[in-house]
Amino acid sequence: MKQLLIISFVLSISLITGCGKSASTDTVESLVVNPERLKELRAQCKADHAKVGDAVCAAVSEATRRRFMGDGKSPYVNDPVPKPTPPATSKD
Repeated sequence: MKQLLIISFVLSISLITGCGKSASTDTVESLVVNPERLKELRAQCKADHAKVGDAVCAAVSEATRRRFMGDGKSPYVNDPVPKPTPPATSKD
């Protein structure tokens, strides 16, 4: 009888949590590779930021930045800047 009570309790909890609002599965990485979903969420964040939520809108913002800027690695980051050559002096 005790086991039946525990099983029914677990099932009722799982049903209650299943009916609640599900957490967003959109990550920054998934949004970077799925531009249609990114565009959709960007429009939702623009229309009603409070309804969509800060976490989702922050992920949308970061995914947009990564798509625009790339991985942020530049081939010129570690290249030293050459010193300018002094101007040539002319001797007449």
